[in-house]
This record gives sequence, structure tokens and C-alpha cells, in this order.
Amino acid sequence: MKKTIITISRQYGSGGKEVGENLAKKLGVPFYDKEIIAMAARSSGLDAELFEKADQKATNSLLYALSMFGTTATTYNAASYDGLPLADKLFIIQSDIIRSIAAKGSCVIVGRCADYVLADDPSCINIFLTSDWASRVRRATRQYELDPSDAEDIIRKTDKKRAAYYNFYTGLKWGHVDNYHLCLNTDAIGLENAVDLIASYVSIRENDD
Repeated sequence: MKKTIITISRQYGSGGKEVGENLAKKLGVPFYDKEIIAMAARSSGLDAELFEKADQKATNSLLYALSMFGTTATTYNAASYDGLPLADKLFIIQSDIIRSIAAKGSCVIVGRCADYVLADDPSCINIFLTSDWASRVRRATRQYELDPSDAEDIIRKTDKKRAAYYNFYTGLKWGHVDNYHLCLNTDAIGLENAVDLIASYVSIRENDD
């Protein structure tokens, strides 16, 4: 397998983590999700719990830094921005971690604007996973042992938060088809078939190169 970085963006409850984990196993490559938080904590010297609890919410201070220094969020030296809120520093540090992971070889990365961070990497394949509402509620209820009404509330809030975070830091629209190579409805094809379909697409891309 040629070097291939697969990024997975997903609606909450669409099975993104499960698809990502099984795809990584199928392809025999590393899988990264919350592992990136642990790596960011080690790299920065900050407590991992701070990263876990930090709201994924855009802040105006990062826009100020952009306007003052004329750079992009993915080229920051995190040590130079100690005055920024934790959410902004988290994005900066995670971007560096994601690029270092991608430089090492093939892998699957879930979330964290990885498609944007690696936009200039020709080995990157970007996937967006969605599902119908009822299936997302059922999956969230089963996996996280939630009451259905609580699951619905968490789904709405999480998707809103992810969209706002992505839209702000990338300048793009979360979930828009133009940002991805494949957009899959996991309810329509099933999680296992989603894994197989993405793996097939990887093979097609490799044969075309």
C-alpha cells in the first residue's frame, strides 16, 4: 500500500470512530482519534485533562493573531502563542501533531480538521460520514447508554459545535461535499460496507497514481 492518509469527518452517531478503527485494521495502518489529544499533551507539557475539557469553540483571539502575523492556523509555532485561550492553542498544537503523524506514513485520522490541516498533502483522502436521524439516535443510545431524549440533545449540540469549530478554523463549511473525496451515508450502506467501500476507493486511487 502506498502512503495514504485517510481523514474521517462525521456527524455524531454516524459510526465514524467504528468505521475508522475497522478501516485502519483492514488496511494495517495506525488509527488516531483521542490519541492525538494525548500526544498534544505530551508535546505541550499541558495536562491532558485540560485538552479533554477544552470547549471546541472558536475564539476571536485567534483571528486577531491571524491578522497581526499574516499566517495561517496550520503554520503556528505554539510556543509563540502562550497568551491564546486553550482552545486556540489546542488547535495549533494538534495541527502540528497531525502533520507529524502524516509525515510518518499511512494512517487513519478521525476529526480535528485533519482534512484542512493536510490539504496540501497529495496522499490525503478525505471522507465525510452521515446517517439518518433515527439511526444516529439508536447508535448513540446503545453505545453510550443514553436515554433517547438525552441522545437527541447531545447529537444536536455536538454537531453544532463541530460545525462551528470547523467552519471557523478552516474557513470552509463542515459537511460540504466539495471538501471531501467521498461522502457516505452509513445507514444506507452499513458500517461494514462503508469500510469496504473506502478501502476499495483507496485501492482505486493507488492504481490510478
